[in-house]
Amino acid sequence: MGKNDDNKKRKNKIFKVILYCIIAALIIGIIAIGIVYSLKSKKDETEIKEGEIAYTELIKQMDEGNVEQIKMTVGSTSIKVKLKDEEESKKAIIPSTQAFMELIHQKMQEGKEIELIQENQSAILSISEKVFSLLPTIMIVILFVLLIQMQGLGSKGKVYDAEEEKIKTTFDDVAGIDEEKEEMLEIVNFLKNPEEFYKMGAKIPRGVLLCGEPGTGKTLIAKAIAGQAGVPFIPMSGSEFIEMFAGLGASRVRKLFEKAEKLSPCIIFIDEIDAIGARRTDASGAETENNQTLNQLLVEMDGFNSDNTVIVLAATNRPEMLDKALLRPGRFDRQITIALPDLNGREAILKIHSKDKKLADDVDLKSIAGNTAGFTGAELSNILNEAAIIATINKHEYITNEDIDNAVKKVTVGIEKHSRIMSDKDKYLTAYHEAGHAVVSKFLDTQKNIKEISIIPRGVAGGYTMYKTNEDKYYVSKTEMKEKLIALLGGRAAEKLVLSDISTGASNDLEVATDIAKKMITIYGMSDNIGPISINLEKDPYQMQLFGDRIEDEIGTEIKMLIDEAYVKAQNILLEHREKLDQLSTILMEKEVVSEQEIEKIFED
Repeated sequence: MGKNDDNKKRKNKIFKVILYCIIAALIIGIIAIGIVYSLKSKKDETEIKEGEIAYTELIKQMDEGNVEQIKMTVGSTSIKVKLKDEEESKKAIIPSTQAFMELIHQKMQEGKEIELIQENQSAILSISEKVFSLLPTIMIVILFVLLIQMQGLGSKGKVYDAEEEKIKTTFDDVAGIDEEKEEMLEIVNFLKNPEEFYKMGAKIPRGVLLCGEPGTGKTLIAKAIAGQAGVPFIPMSGSEFIEMFAGLGASRVRKLFEKAEKLSPCIIFIDEIDAIGARRTDASGAETENNQTLNQLLVEMDGFNSDNTVIVLAATNRPEMLDKALLRPGRFDRQITIALPDLNGREAILKIHSKDKKLADDVDLKSIAGNTAGFTGAELSNILNEAAIIATINKHEYITNEDIDNAVKKVTVGIEKHSRIMSDKDKYLTAYHEAGHAVVSKFLDTQKNIKEISIIPRGVAGGYTMYKTNEDKYYVSKTEMKEKLIALLGGRAAEKLVLSDISTGASNDLEVATDIAKKMITIYGMSDNIGPISINLEKDPYQMQLFGDRIEDEIGTEIKMLIDEAYVKAQNILLEHREKLDQLSTILMEKEVVSEQEIEKIFED
């Protein structure tokens, strides 16, 4: 696949462009001729140069034998009539050509002498008229053909050649997932030296499913495998198989695998496979089309033979939604979960993305990694990019720690909005709300690490309380989750205590708290009354039916009990430490931002 192929592709594109231009010119020409003819006919019908005679008057004159000559054009309703004893012809409009011809012949049979002159219509106008009448049909056919080509039945289905992607990514560009890279190395070795595996009788997995949250690097590692092995990479998104015409999705799947067979050894990568790989249903319409597409994918994966070294990589952040048929041996044999990077992983990711950044000497990537627990690789990359933008705007020579800190806030909370003017009342309410979160958190063992409090609006929030996330947690205890609920409700409790009223400012807190309580009861089995069972309706919508009708009411009761209990504890903490609440809110109204050191000083007293 060299220059000749590129030239051929270029020529095909030029030919298609020329073809489309010719078709467009023909359509425009036909329309123009039709319009001209239409206008000419209307002009003939309306313009009176030689006088005009009404149709009823014409019939009367024919009955009286006063009509000497009638001149008419085939297909036209406009005629010229010459009466006896008159030198100039007159114009008349007839309702029907055929009926009028029959009338003339009838009058001739009755003995009326009428000279009939018939002229043929212009060939161009005649053809244009016929074509113009067929124009809607022609337009529909052309539109259908173009849609077919765009949807993938035509020669231009969206399946890319490997050279169009030019994968340069290798394992050196991937960090934070060392164990996963080791497992992927098997695939790389197989793609490079398949004969060695075949000699041993080994069969490499035909399909590998990459699972993980958005931004964890699933697409990146798929490209890295192709780049490391030096094989063609054919990427497709699951949504690209979903089309408006029946059978088009299945057609695209066939074309994709035909392309892969020609390029073998190679990698097929299907991103967001849950778009076509979701559990099949008995429904009709669009879901039936999805089922057909999935069935075709299963057939193609089963149809691999040993001569074709084609590996299918797929990515999803919802593996529980996939059809079980996809996950059986022979299809996606292997599932690899790309987890959130740990401390060392985040540091390695930051090192990769900081290579082209001008960092100040005192910037410590390890410290940044420590303060970004729970961040994905994509988020870490975005933080450094935002920091570079902030540094440029502020005319800094290098990216400073302050720039990075502001970038973290921008990514997690939103952009700072100094222009938003808050009333004294709103400022007072926000100060007590955020102070409520902080005071309650400081008396909870799992929530007391507060980094910063602010009442400067960011994003949609009027203020925020930022916690330090300097450790990786793989498990969360029931105690920590209950204390998280208490801290979340501290803002609402402070509003009620100080203002004797509540506001909409706690809406997001309530949403998050309710979601945590719901997961504690339904997924994590942390209810003493309901017991250690897991009910995940996202995985199985019918799971609730296993436990009877009463279980829904019990779940609702348990969630409410958790929320109510947390709210009461938040109120009690604020009542006990009211002076800290007042002190912190006063400082917030004065300074708008309170640092970690200032917070610690307040609570040391």
